[in-house]
Amino acid sequence: MLVLTNVSKRFGSTVALEPTSLSIATGRTTALIGPSGCGKTTLLRLMLGLSWPDDGEVRFDGQRLTPNNLIAVRRRLGYVIQEGGLFPHITARRNVTLLADYLKWPTERTGERVEELARLVHLDTDVLSRYPTQLSGGQRQRVALMRALMPDPEVLLLDEPLAALDPMIRYDLQEELRVIFDALGKTVVLVTHDIAEAVFFAHEIVLMRKGNIVQKGAPRDLIERPANAFVEQFLRAQRQVRLTQGGQ
Repeated sequence: MLVLTNVSKRFGSTVALEPTSLSIATGRTTALIGPSGCGKTTLLRLMLGLSWPDDGEVRFDGQRLTPNNLIAVRRRLGYVIQEGGLFPHITARRNVTLLADYLKWPTERTGERVEELARLVHLDTDVLSRYPTQLSGGQRQRVALMRALMPDPEVLLLDEPLAALDPMIRYDLQEELRVIFDALGKTVVLVTHDIAEAVFFAHEIVLMRKGNIVQKGAPRDLIERPANAFVEQFLRAQRQVRLTQGGQ
């Protein structure tokens, strides 16, 4: 579904990403993880076309991502960032329906989709009449997920979507999100700094350091067969994790 071949990225004199190749498995959840500044968010932004590689290429469904096809490709992608990234001057419902309104969906179709998504993320539809500043952190993330899912994208890209939440809210949303991911069967790419969260969600983990992929594989592979001393140190520095994702 998503294939990156020898992509690299610099910001001035800073190397954000060394030449890197990565294939994202269709219908699976992949977690990009590593310390701050390792390149994981840069990699995600390249997938979405928010940044362009200095070298190499990104392909979506076999098609090379270019400025000419970027808008069409983005309509097949859903994107959620930390704290939701909602527009504060419009209601939650309007945030959710922005793309549908732009594409001139019939009112009935839009309303049915909003109701369907509200049920999916366990959000009372009355909440949608409020503005983002009137919502809790958990409600904002649910609205952001609804917005990302509105056009029924083939791929979901999530950049630290739960990092800013209270631990109890985060725990509940983790449980709900994994149920949603499993139910929808979509391709999901998740950026997180938390190895426990990565293990909880992902079928495959991509551990990065200094712009390079250090190890890629199922959570069990990293935990039981670390590739080098850095992997061992990274895992040791995190809380003890359990293998909770099926088949891993």
